[in-house]
Amino acid sequence: MLLYRCSRCVPAAHRHFFEVEGLLRTLGPLVLALQSSGADTAAVAPSVDIVSLVLHASFVVQVVLAGLILFSATSWGIIVYKYVMFRRAAKQTATFLDVFRKSNRFSEVQSVCAGLAGSPLAGLFQAGYAELNAQLRSAGGLPSADSKPGAAATRPTLRSLEAVDRALLRASTTEVGRLEHHVSFLATTASITPYIGLFGTVWGIMTAFQNIAGAGSTSLNVVAPGIAEALVTTAAGLFAAIPAVYFYNDLQSKVKSFVSRMDDFSMEFLSIAERNFT
Repeated sequence: MLLYRCSRCVPAAHRHFFEVEGLLRTLGPLVLALQSSGADTAAVAPSVDIVSLVLHASFVVQVVLAGLILFSATSWGIIVYKYVMFRRAAKQTATFLDVFRKSNRFSEVQSVCAGLAGSPLAGLFQAGYAELNAQLRSAGGLPSADSKPGAAATRPTLRSLEAVDRALLRASTTEVGRLEHHVSFLATTASITPYIGLFGTVWGIMTAFQNIAGAGSTSLNVVAPGIAEALVTTAAGLFAAIPAVYFYNDLQSKVKSFVSRMDDFSMEFLSIAERNFT
């Protein structure tokens, strides 16, 4: 009897096993489908879109971003313009010095200054040449453009070498101002844009807290967009400030190089004038 009961239990166990196995085979593809669907949903989850954040930002944040973009665009325009200007000035300065040191008369140098207006040394020479000629004409002698250094007996003399020095100094100040024109805007951009971006960030965080209070929830879906919108202005401020700081320092170093060349040229011009006209 016991053997008979056991023989009846075995087919029942096998039957339950087969039923479970069939259920698993039925549910297995469904589970895999759900898993793949969840993975696809995670893969296509919306990411942070900067453009949509800007478009849906508050009016104050949009105004701040527009101002930062204007600062950045103006700074880059100045940077490009100044680098082109300094490259032309360096090339023309080399040409001017070559002509100046090979010429026997100042009139020969004066004739090429019009074509080398980008060089600060050309402006410096014209100022010194004008003062030199004015003094020589007032003294009743020949202008320096027509005087020869070798004609010691008939050459005119200068009344004041210090006046020539002052003329060169005034011209040097003018040329330095021309070289530094608009460069100070880069310093302004570098100093003010981070604070403008910070103002936009503070305003955006205030707006985010107001949205949290209105929604009555502190979930990530409510908090994240407002915080991301607030931080965009800080990033924009740094984007405008960092290049401005770098190129401002670089351009100032180039201006200092030109100032050193002008000082050397002024001393060289005064030495020639003192040697030949005093």
